[in-house]
Amino acid sequence: MRPLGPGFDTSVVLRLLTGEPEDQAEQAARFFQTQVAKGVPPFVSDQVVSEVYFALCYHYQVPKSDALKVLGAFVNGGEVICLGVSGEILKQPNLSRAKPGFLDRVIHAQYVEAGAPALVTFEKASARLPGVLVLS
Repeated sequence: MRPLGPGFDTSVVLRLLTGEPEDQAEQAARFFQTQVAKGVPPFVSDQVVSEVYFALCYHYQVPKSDALKVLGAFVNGGEVICLGVSGEILKQPNLSRAKPGFLDRVIHAQYVEAGAPALVTFEKASARLPGVLVLS
């Protein structure tokens, strides 16, 4: 198994994906490529992937389908290690139109992975997932 590189936070991933601000994006890209060249891939957590998704959609006005596509390519492209469940969820087809959506699916998958007996929610769409208790 390859050694892990550094963990990237939301600000670094956003610079890599948006190219803004340009000076920070260039610095992030150089650092990223150095890590990849050394064979120590950086990693990202589910929290970072979720925050980047939110920021792309709501602060950068990137359509959900495009944000999910670029995030999926980033975390599943082989140069980054995604800790947690979001990488697998980003592989699901038609995710931009799925109910429940990406973030609710990440929460659900994390609870399943942790062995929780149920996800308890008021979100009716989540009832489509196994092990969900919808309060009414």
